Amino acid sequence: MKKFQKIIMTCLFPLLLFSGCTSKDAPKTALEPIDNPQSVTQTSLPEKAGEDMFSPEPATDLPPMEGMVRSRITNEWIDEKTAKRRPISFMVPNTKTASQYGISKADILYECNVESNITRLMGICESWDDTDKIGNIRSSRDYFMYWSFEWDAFHIHYGGPFYMDDLLDRNDSDNINLNIDISKTYHFRDVAKNDFDNAFTSSSLIKKYINNAGYSLNYRDNYSDEQHFLFSSDQNPNMLTQYTDSIRAYEVDMSLAYPLTNCYFKYNKDTGLYDRYQHLPGTPDGPHVDLAANTPLTFKNLLVQSTYFEVRDQKGYLSFQCHDTTRDGWFFTNGRGIHVTWEKTSDYGATRYYDDNGNEIKLNTGKTMICILPNDDAFMVDGKTITM
Repeated sequence: MKKFQKIIMTCLFPLLLFSGCTSKDAPKTALEPIDNPQSVTQTSLPEKAGEDMFSPEPATDLPPMEGMVRSRITNEWIDEKTAKRRPISFMVPNTKTASQYGISKADILYECNVESNITRLMGICESWDDTDKIGNIRSSRDYFMYWSFEWDAFHIHYGGPFYMDDLLDRNDSDNINLNIDISKTYHFRDVAKNDFDNAFTSSSLIKKYINNAGYSLNYRDNYSDEQHFLFSSDQNPNMLTQYTDSIRAYEVDMSLAYPLTNCYFKYNKDTGLYDRYQHLPGTPDGPHVDLAANTPLTFKNLLVQSTYFEVRDQKGYLSFQCHDTTRDGWFFTNGRGIHVTWEKTSDYGATRYYDDNGNEIKLNTGKTMICILPNDDAFMVDGKTITM
């Protein structure tokens, strides 16, 4: 993080990595991938899988009810109508003044820096019906929009810097910009921790916006990949024990990369999930919860993605290169982890993750947390540092 902060202080005014396509038609690749993978230094030796690992319950691959299908996002059983409908992506701050409602419903949760050490969250939510309060909604960035494109999601945000104007103006960019909703037709202000983190929306208001804008409610043809992640079967979950170099991962600590939120994940051997914790300045250290029902955030899969970045201007706005090949990362599930590489080659194309044998990894059924790290950063696993 020291190198990251040094770049912020010097403000070198680098060239923009990408400014988004200006085409009004079909989606295109935003930039050519940079083929300069970063090295990953692991300071610990792999540990053997212990007998205290999570033991999944016996499962079958039969739907629990007629008319249910597998989700392309989580691999869980959902009704066919929901499976055909596009998800939402929504931007929420992650500071001590944030009033976070609805984030526990996110099936995928991204975290990435927006300025200096400040991170922002973007939730991808498939079952977004009957939610009375979602937010608080804050501004987006162009790189978050590229990750939203992967899911063909309705991107809900409160404006953003001019760097994302070209993306917002594209005809294929079905976004919901609450910053221009002067009449508050599609959002509302509510009691919050301060006077600016208080913009919220709801399922009914989102549906109203989609209908009035003429957006397609269901997935559009030839946009996002129908098969995004690969999943292991419920009968044969991925325990990562097939990899001789897998490491034990009972605590994945991101505080080196995210020193403001100091977030970390603890593996719960009883549930087989990673529980998320964080320690924001001026707040107690504890579980990260959704204020809607005081629901703690938990994930079956953790992905850590090293991403090339630059500082755009004196304000400290950042640029992360979403389109790239053979960049490094890590994958954690069921209390173990492996090194991976990732690639994304088009705006709507999925980010795909590969093991060191070149095979696309298989996630386990459930929710996924994706932590985007600057390419020079580090995090810790069971007290040992991994440098990206």
